[in-house]
Amino acid sequence: MTIEIKAPTFPESVQDGTVATWHKQPGEAVSRDELIVDIETDKVVLEVVAPADGAISEIIKGEGDTVLSNEVIAKFEEGAGGSAGASSEAPAAEAAAEAPAPAAGGEKIAMPSAKKMAAEKGVDLAGVEGSGKGGRVLKEDVMKAGSAPAAAAAPAAAAQVEVTPGERVEKRVPMTRMRKRIAERLLDASQSTAMLTTFNEVNMKPIMDLRKNYKDLFEKTHNGTRLGFMGFFVKAAVEALKRYSAVNASIDGNDIVYHGYQDIGVAVSSPKGLVVPILRNAENMGLADMENNIRDLGLRARDGKLSIEEMTGGTFTITNGGVFGSLLSTPILNPPQTAILGMHKIQERPMAVDGKVEILPMMYLALSYDHRLIDGKEAVGFLVAIKEMIEDPARILLEV
Repeated sequence: MTIEIKAPTFPESVQDGTVATWHKQPGEAVSRDELIVDIETDKVVLEVVAPADGAISEIIKGEGDTVLSNEVIAKFEEGAGGSAGASSEAPAAEAAAEAPAPAAGGEKIAMPSAKKMAAEKGVDLAGVEGSGKGGRVLKEDVMKAGSAPAAAAAPAAAAQVEVTPGERVEKRVPMTRMRKRIAERLLDASQSTAMLTTFNEVNMKPIMDLRKNYKDLFEKTHNGTRLGFMGFFVKAAVEALKRYSAVNASIDGNDIVYHGYQDIGVAVSSPKGLVVPILRNAENMGLADMENNIRDLGLRARDGKLSIEEMTGGTFTITNGGVFGSLLSTPILNPPQTAILGMHKIQERPMAVDGKVEILPMMYLALSYDHRLIDGKEAVGFLVAIKEMIEDPARILLEV
């Protein structure tokens, strides 16, 4: 029976998508729920799986083609192709006869998806053992080869172009949809907002001492949840946003939209670019819930498992460049939000305390805000509130 393979249903905020990678080619045996194609949108990569055991009979939309919501991208034959070892000898003999022999010089015959992954991972196809028909190299074969220690240690970008000393090599590659969308949003933020940044610094010693004293008990009490720094900053931001409603608001045309809830976006770096998953109703979360959700969102962002809904909305964003070693930076707004908090590297510095010099673990904080809605006084007051709560964590508990 022929089944139409369709693109996923996109939400209203996503107009279309692009076929990123076909993991299976026509004629290849596919098991039910096995991944067959990735559809890349402006925000996430959506996976399409096989509806049944069988094989793709025709690919209608190739890699790089634009697809609309629920558009037919391929045709699938249920029961075709068979499972491993289930096909008859005659079809197997035909497949072996039709499969081209490996090219001279050791060059392997590789499926398009395998070639693409090999280029991304810097894997030499000549050294990959093909498990497909006629010795074809499949994507799975490249994944196995790429997971070997020697392959994993080599930077993929460096392995793609062989450079002879004295040569001036350039490589042109198209932007992904996600990268283009990120570029558009950042450019729009810089051109359509009156963005300013105010800075302050925070003594991290109280939080570090608290974490040192209670991290083991916290982890034991909350079923393995680790006590990190981000949870404290989210908690402090929630309390500060309650006091400074404009920082939690957004501009919609000539209207100001004040939000009676705190949906905090936490910027996460993924292999495909920066994404901002949302902690919904963070005002109702305890510290353990925050840490659990932050960790879960971060892991799924890394693996490309976030849904579009999980990255849509948000009233305020926190980004932490400190994990990459950034000492000070100016974060860019995430429209239509009107403010974003930037955390940075914790670094010991000599500080004057009660007339004496002490070495303290300090962090620079940066708050970028839209001056069309937020005045300097409010922005500074908000950032000072964050500073005071981090330096005296009891304030978070007492909401003072």
